[in-house]
Parts: sequence; C-alpha cells; structure tokens
Amino acid sequence: MGEQTAFVDIAAGDGRKTDAAVVRDALGVGVAVGLSGFAFGVTSAGSGLTVMQTCALSLLVFTGASQFALVGALAAGGNPLTAAAGAFFLGVRNAFYGLRLSQLLALPRVVRPFAAQWVIDETAAVALAQKGRRQVRIGFAVTGLSLYVLWNLTTLLGALGAEAIGDTDAWGLDAAGPAVFLALLAPMLKSGTERAVAGLAVLLGLGLLPVLPAGVPVLAAALAAPVVLWAEGRRQGGRGER
Repeated sequence: MGEQTAFVDIAAGDGRKTDAAVVRDALGVGVAVGLSGFAFGVTSAGSGLTVMQTCALSLLVFTGASQFALVGALAAGGNPLTAAAGAFFLGVRNAFYGLRLSQLLALPRVVRPFAAQWVIDETAAVALAQKGRRQVRIGFAVTGLSLYVLWNLTTLLGALGAEAIGDTDAWGLDAAGPAVFLALLAPMLKSGTERAVAGLAVLLGLGLLPVLPAGVPVLAAALAAPVVLWAEGRRQGGRGER
C-alpha cells in the first residue's frame, strides 16, 4: 500500500516522462543491444553449434552474457556441463532483478511467466529508471519486445553468415563476442569497487586459463566479488576504529 501511494505521489509530479519519451528511450536500448545478436550468432556458429542450436539459445535462454559465456567455453574445448554452469551463474543476477521488478510491474499472475523471459539487464535498467507504474510497464514491455525480436533475428543472420563465410577465426570474428560483452559491461562499472571486481576477475580468468580446464577459469573469476567486498569491508572497518 505504501508503495502504491508513493507511485501516485510521483505520478503527480512534474518529473515524470511522457509515454512517448519512455517508448523512445526503450526502443533506443532495444535496437542498440538487439543488433549485437549478430555477433552472438557468428560466435556460436564459429564454436561448432548449428544454426538451429544457436537460434534455440537466443529464443529460450535470451540473456546475452550467459549465451556468450556458454559458446565461448564450448569453443575453447570446455566440458558442456562446466560451460553450462558458468552460463547459469552469470544468469542468476536476473533473478534478483525479477524480485524488484515484480513489485514495480505488479503484473497479473497469468502474465508473469511470460514476462520473466524478458527480465534481463536492459529491461531492468529501463524499467527502474521510470517514475510511475505505467511508465515502468511501458519501458519494460517496449525494451523487452524490441530487444527479443531483434536479438533473435540478428542471431539467425549471424549464424547463417558464419556458415556462409566458413572459418570465422580466419576473419577474426571469434573476437566479436568478447568485444560486445566488454562493450556492454564497461559502462556499468561506475564505482571503484565495481572496477576492482572487474579487474580482479580479469586477472583470475587470464591467470588460471593455462592451468585449468576450459570454462573453469570463468567460474573461478566469480570469486573476485566476495574477495573485493571482504577487502572493502576490512578497509571500512579500519577507518571506523580510528
């Protein structure tokens, strides 16, 4: 009840966006990110997956970072179970987005299972930036629909293109996936703690690459977050004692 009252108060203010502005912003995110599905299609086909398998990943999984992690580990010769585990852990963050979005969207129960497919970084970012329930729903729906359609379409085009050109390594297209992933991740690293986690994860991943089976260094890199948070807690605790 308190949250509903807050939404009413915010909606009455002058800072709320118009529906058209929300649609414009949501389409901008959906189109910009959706086009990168081409890179996933190329990367997936280059790692040995068929066009059908590649398209199934985008249709059913639909979380770019996890998809890139999965096909990247498979391309490096990793065990399928290890590759799937790495993709799973990257996708867990979407569950936390869902906890918050379920409160803001307040969708009917029958719609929630279908909306869950669209709970990803981009839809969460656009929805959480809005100031009224109507705008939250518009931002989530337009971002999700435009991104889902474009991502799957460009995935198909990328996979077909990779099959047509043959050896993707010879064209350097094997680097497309990691490059797109870094381009999506970099703008999110705003605080010193986030940059420290990212830097340590890179060091762990690259440092362990020669000594661990393919796919396992990605899982080990996840240890960067608790290590940095522990160090940050110790540092803040030391300041408090002074």
